[in-house]
Amino acid sequence: MATTLMRNTAPREHPGRYYGFMSAVAVCAVVGAGFTAVREGAPASGWFDVPFAFWLTAGLALVAEFRPTRWGGLWMSPIASIYLVYVLATMITWGFVPALIVQTGAIVVLSMQIKSSAWRMVFNASQQGIALCVGWFVWLGIGGGEVWSGSVAQLLAVFAAGTAWTLTSSSLVAMRQSLRTRVPWHDLFWQWLKSEWALRATQVAIAPILATAATASWWLVAASAIPIFAVYRILQTAADREREADSDPLTGLLNRKGFQEFVDGKLADAAETHTAVALLILDLDRFADVNSALGHEVGDQLLVELAKRFQTDIPPGKAIAHLGGDEFAFVWGELDGMTDPMECAREIRARLDAPIVLGDASIEVDGSVGIAVFPDDGPDFQTLFRHADIAMYESKQRASSFARYAPEFDHHSPERLLLLGDVRRALDHPDAPGVNLFYQPQVRLVDGAVIGAEALLRYHHPERGVVNPAEIIETAEHSSVMRMLTERVVDIALRQLRSWNESGYDLRMAVNVSVRDLQSPEFTDFLTERIDAYGVNAEKLQLEITESALMADPRRVVVNVQRLSDLGVGISLDDFGTGFSSMQHLRRLPVTEIKIDKSFVTTLSDDPDNAAIVSTTIDLGRALDVEVVAEGVEDEKVRKQLEGWGCHAGQGWHFAKPMSADAFERWMADRRKER
Repeated sequence: MATTLMRNTAPREHPGRYYGFMSAVAVCAVVGAGFTAVREGAPASGWFDVPFAFWLTAGLALVAEFRPTRWGGLWMSPIASIYLVYVLATMITWGFVPALIVQTGAIVVLSMQIKSSAWRMVFNASQQGIALCVGWFVWLGIGGGEVWSGSVAQLLAVFAAGTAWTLTSSSLVAMRQSLRTRVPWHDLFWQWLKSEWALRATQVAIAPILATAATASWWLVAASAIPIFAVYRILQTAADREREADSDPLTGLLNRKGFQEFVDGKLADAAETHTAVALLILDLDRFADVNSALGHEVGDQLLVELAKRFQTDIPPGKAIAHLGGDEFAFVWGELDGMTDPMECAREIRARLDAPIVLGDASIEVDGSVGIAVFPDDGPDFQTLFRHADIAMYESKQRASSFARYAPEFDHHSPERLLLLGDVRRALDHPDAPGVNLFYQPQVRLVDGAVIGAEALLRYHHPERGVVNPAEIIETAEHSSVMRMLTERVVDIALRQLRSWNESGYDLRMAVNVSVRDLQSPEFTDFLTERIDAYGVNAEKLQLEITESALMADPRRVVVNVQRLSDLGVGISLDDFGTGFSSMQHLRRLPVTEIKIDKSFVTTLSDDPDNAAIVSTTIDLGRALDVEVVAEGVEDEKVRKQLEGWGCHAGQGWHFAKPMSADAFERWMADRRKER
């Protein structure tokens, strides 16, 4: 169903055709109504000598539209108006012109109530004027235009006229809507027929009863208003029940169902006007602790108080929902005044700043907000909701107040799930192609000797070609595929290390390991078994771990790292300087090497701050008796500077790019000849 905003605006693509159609309808209405009025002529008693029953009928028609009922069961109509009953009764009792006056007056009142634009009011009056002309001629053709007597022929004529009125009106509205949506008008028409036929049939069926009452006594007109408004009350009750079904019984806010319906309307408006809509999800922190410590009743009171806070000074067009438990959702569009989605998140967080006092308890409330914005982060409610939820969990993991959705947060997107499945299939068989390693040499800066290589993951997808290694890791690290991938990498690396040793190259191999690997006690057993199987010296294997991996579960990780060190395996702290607790890790861990992140090394010649960081890190490594390797050595100037500061080794494009095993051996052979 079109939203109120869409009904009041023209499509951007072809507004000329849209307004042209409505202008044609208006012209036809004026011509048709004028022709019909002239053909009918004035009543024998004159225009002003009409019974009180007519004025009462007209008044009731207007009063009925002062409080229109918004019923979600209607598809095409925004409200369940009931003036059709009075219009048909007036037409068959007093003629076309009185019916036209009553109908137009009711449309004006209704349009004011639902805040229609002026041109929309004109269109509705015009299309229903045409419908009334059609209904009048059907009434004349079947009923003969005689004074209402309630005969069977006239009864059939009323039903036929009412049917003609509703079909004509809805056909014209469907044609207008088709110009907006480009959906065939007959499809829109049948959608209307399925959703509204029962209501329209009821209205048409009541009209003869009202006409009979009007011809008998104005008291009967007043009495007949009771069953008519009973129908209205039934519709209003249905609307109230729909609102209750869309509301959360605890807070009175929208529930998820009602929220989705509201958001769908906002998205339709935004798509029509090319504007943005922000969907935000708030998850309260430690709400379960409140329930456990103070009881569920206090927890419910807390949610109610929060709902009141969120609804204070709420701008028009902004909706708030309680999704259940400790989750709330918000939606706000640019058309409603939203300019910055992040500002929306800050506003939500600001409502949480002051503690909530419940009886003798003062409760501090905090939470994380996830944001997704239409159309950039999704085209529909389901996608936006899922992405906002992902962003909310990312915010929790970062311990930040809010986060805007980014694709890299989504570890379970359809694309990544497909990629994960393809990687798994490539790892199911030891000899299956796809997963391989490239090697970048590590060079001792004092004499230029090659002391080892870092193994770098490469994956060649059968359709996508070479996939970014970072995407592979991000996709796999949240699943069991990460373990399979690590085992394949270790196998390839140890096999290559043995091959180099057999070829007379005394090299070490650096391999990156993930958080999941370091948290698993079985990883140490696996590595011990593979080292023995390939017959390589454990001291020639260097495991590179990041500070973020250590922070994931420090106690368990430290235990496993110590076990690996006891095997003789070297431990390298990768991306040194980018974390938050490097000194603590160097003190607690059996680290044999630290690697300075390339973000500091690459620009050290031009950035005094980076130069100071690199120089200080090298001095720290020397003081702690651990080797220091610099990543990102891109030119001779940087290499000389690092050598002058006493850096042990470096790697980067100044020495060589990552290369395949065969290319690495050729590069080594050429370098040996040069030396």
